[in-house]
Amino acid sequence: MAQFFIHRPVFAWVIALFIILGGVLAIPQLPIARYPSIAPPSVSISASYPGADAQTMNDAVLSLIERELSGVKNVLYFESSADGSGSAAISVTFTPGTNPELAQVDVQNKIKAVEARLPQVVRQNGLSVESATSSFLMIVGLKSDDGRFSETSLSDYMARNLMEEFRRIDGVGNVQLFGSEQALRVWVDPNKLTSYGLTMADLTTAITQQNTQIAPGSIGASPTVAGQRVTVPLTVQGQLSSPEAFANIVVKADFRWFKNCLE
Repeated sequence: MAQFFIHRPVFAWVIALFIILGGVLAIPQLPIARYPSIAPPSVSISASYPGADAQTMNDAVLSLIERELSGVKNVLYFESSADGSGSAAISVTFTPGTNPELAQVDVQNKIKAVEARLPQVVRQNGLSVESATSSFLMIVGLKSDDGRFSETSLSDYMARNLMEEFRRIDGVGNVQLFGSEQALRVWVDPNKLTSYGLTMADLTTAITQQNTQIAPGSIGASPTVAGQRVTVPLTVQGQLSSPEAFANIVVKADFRWFKNCLE
């Protein structure tokens, strides 16, 4: 066979060119599944515990979640981190070939099993589970050229208007905000609080009870009397919207003085 092509080099070149041409035409038809998955799939878990330091975050949140993650199938390894701002993240890496959607469901099921043992503040803020790596592909920043908007205002605008738009972009698994939305912070004088015989629990309860969203209903709604034709929805300003309104919150009232005055 070798002597046949040696004596006919033109014929050999024609066959080689046809083989090359056939390979080039077949490349676009190859299925993507033929290419191996180089990067193993990973799932990111993030939690928020405002006011907690890194040690508290590790003892009350991370250690409980890590014990449950040890029982997830096809887990290669996981790494966790916590900082002093009350934020924590766990990155779970699975073996190559694992379905990322199924891996995310398995992680969510394990978190549901341990969620009841997590602090109440962590449960209220929610645990975020994303099928994405923790590495950064792009960092976006906002600035005010004329200085009209402060850093807090720009961060609030980013959180309210741009975060969801970024999440809708194809290929984006997770978006992390380094700032925060505008909020009101209550500073407490512990000496004054003690002098009035109050605790932080009393202050928190008063703010929660007097700053809440209420559904008052409507006048004339069912069940109604015969002939009722007008329905008027009611609106109640239950949430406080200014520092002065928060300053007027009644933390504790002593009705014994009022009762003695009546007697």
